[in-house]
Amino acid sequence: MPDLSISIRRARRDDVAAIVAMLADDHLGRARELIDDPLPASYFEAFETLGRDPGIRLVVAQDGEGRVVGCLQLCIMPGLSSQGASRGLIEDVRVASDCRSRGIGEQLVQWAVATAREEGCKLVELFTHQSRVDAQRFYKRLGFEPSHVGMTVRF
Repeated sequence: MPDLSISIRRARRDDVAAIVAMLADDHLGRARELIDDPLPASYFEAFETLGRDPGIRLVVAQDGEGRVVGCLQLCIMPGLSSQGASRGLIEDVRVASDCRSRGIGEQLVQWAVATAREEGCKLVELFTHQSRVDAQRFYKRLGFEPSHVGMTVRF
C-alpha cells in the first residue's frame, strides 16, 4: 500500500474517542481501556490536564478526509543527567488498524524526534511492551536502539 498523506496537529477534545479507540485496539489496550459510549469522564479530565502542561504535546495524524488515523504523546522533560540535558519521551504511538503499514507511524515518530530536537533535547526515548515485537522492529528501523530495561508498578 502507498504511504498515506497526513497532517499532524495537536489533539482536540473531539478527538478523544478516536484516540481511545486506537489505544484499545490491541491485546494490551483491550485490558486497559474502556470504550463505553459515552466515554468515561476520566479520559476528558486527563485530556484537559495534558493540555495545561506546556511540556506535553498530544498530537493526532489526520488524513485528507479529516479522519484521525494516528496519535502519539511527546513529553519534553528537563533533567540533571547528561549535563542538564532535556529529553523527549514518546508514548502511546498508535495508528488505526486499517491504516497501518502506510507510513503514518513513521511520520508521527519523525515529527516527535524533530520537535524534541527543536526544543533542545539531547535524546529521545520511548518504551514499548516486550510483547510488541513488530513495534520493536519498527523503532529499530527508525534508529532507536534497545538501551534500558523498563519496569512498571501498577496501582
